[in-house]
Amino acid sequence: MSTTNSRSSFSSPSASPPRSSRSRTWRWLGLGLGLCGVAALSASAGALLAVAIAGTPLMQTELTAEESEVFNKKDISTGMNFRLPQLTRPVNILVLGVKVLATDVDDPPPEAQGLGYHATINSLKGLTDSMLLLRFNPANQQLVVLSVPRDTRTYIDGAGVTKINEANVLGGPALAARSTSDLLGGVGIDRYVRINVLGVEKLIDALGGITVYVPQDMKYQDDSQHLYINLKQGEQHLNGAQAVQFLRFRYDAYGDIGRVQRQQMFLRAMREQALKPSTLARLPQILSVVQSNLDTNLSVEELIALAGFASQIDRSNMQMLMLPGSFSGSEFAASYWLPNQAQIESMVRQYFGVAVANFAPPEASDHLTIAIQDSTNEAGVVEKLINSLGSQGYGDIFVDQPWAEPLAVTRIIAQQGDADKAHAIQQSLGYGEVLVESTGSLDSDITIRLGNDALAATEPPTAPMPAPANELGIPEPEPTRLPASSPETPAAFDEATIAPSPASAGPVPIDAVESTLPPPQPAVPESPAADSPAPIPTASPELQSAESEPLPMAQ
Repeated sequence: MSTTNSRSSFSSPSASPPRSSRSRTWRWLGLGLGLCGVAALSASAGALLAVAIAGTPLMQTELTAEESEVFNKKDISTGMNFRLPQLTRPVNILVLGVKVLATDVDDPPPEAQGLGYHATINSLKGLTDSMLLLRFNPANQQLVVLSVPRDTRTYIDGAGVTKINEANVLGGPALAARSTSDLLGGVGIDRYVRINVLGVEKLIDALGGITVYVPQDMKYQDDSQHLYINLKQGEQHLNGAQAVQFLRFRYDAYGDIGRVQRQQMFLRAMREQALKPSTLARLPQILSVVQSNLDTNLSVEELIALAGFASQIDRSNMQMLMLPGSFSGSEFAASYWLPNQAQIESMVRQYFGVAVANFAPPEASDHLTIAIQDSTNEAGVVEKLINSLGSQGYGDIFVDQPWAEPLAVTRIIAQQGDADKAHAIQQSLGYGEVLVESTGSLDSDITIRLGNDALAATEPPTAPMPAPANELGIPEPEPTRLPASSPETPAAFDEATIAPSPASAGPVPIDAVESTLPPPQPAVPESPAADSPAPIPTASPELQSAESEPLPMAQ
């Protein structure tokens, strides 16, 4: 099995027969319009279309006849006649991210020898650092990404039970695909894509870097590989080398599973970057990386169709899952991710449309474990959410560590892939967005990551205005009597009127009295005389005490 440049189905312009000037004019006009239209739709698809027009082949491993039988050879897209190819059926693509050191191969390149450390080399004959099974489904406009942890314990033909990341180094993409299919109960795999860490670094640089939130300080040093990771927590714009640091870091409580979660975060950020208009100017760099660093059995037309499809789906329809399982204990000498076969069957049935005959049907359960991660740092918001969920019958709730990234919108994360239950919680709360991904709490079915929209939803109602004076037992004042000698000018209050304040030259209207409640503060002369005006009656002691309590403050 060797890696070569496969023959493209598109001949180069120099090999084409001579054509008239008019024919060439219409041809290039059509190509120009086609490129403009495709580029406006998808920068990635535009780059791949340029590959096809230039007649430059993609790198592809030569598979034996037996290895080729692992993959479904049916067409997955329409052809390309100056129009963007379209997917014609659901497609499953296995993506393998490979890391190869000079000491992993028998014949390392001369530039990687004698350095005094294990240099990373541009090869695909190594262990996989990441494995993703992507399902592009035009029927429901969904892109499903299933992450398979590198330490997953499974059977590999010719090697026995071991970690799935060994499949590529033992038998290349065909054995990796067969092992993944067996692990998932027979899910068919149509095509594969392989790329190494050096290619990933170049691709990120070609895209202009990726903006992503680094959830924690990341610091690690391995002099034997010259691997140095040093990233600060917070939103960062990462170049290619920094992005590789982010993707390779696994030195925290969750190890490789924590890395899988960060890879899913990075994939969302990478898609957003690829769709930016500024990416159009970077098509030549992207094209060069695709040609030199991607090993795949996809045709150019198929690659264009996949890129075009991925560029058009809604954010909520990019659904990222992780192979269900758990950490191994002391029963094994090595550290494994142990697959949960019942949960795998349920996930495969829901997202890959396959009923697995040799798996037992999952037990129906209404139990739901909900984790809460707060990003607002506002007192009381978590307690209010717990009370709200409890009133709706959700009982298994726990508070996880706060989420450091400030969020404007609450994320309701379907950690185990159950989108229906996540949507039910969203509808009951009345806020937030549903994301199907595995970036939440590992021990949860649903993780609610509180954002600022939860604050408005949990504000207490505005306190009512004080009741009118006559409802508090305060008598209405009698009409003011004016002296007969001066009907235009109000006289001083007599015994039936309200005493004026020292700075007032006229009567105090009833709304001014109400505005002083509670409690009323009548103006009383310092030395009351026998004919002083009567003070205003107050409410009962019980009512006065109740009204003197402060209003509740917003939480």
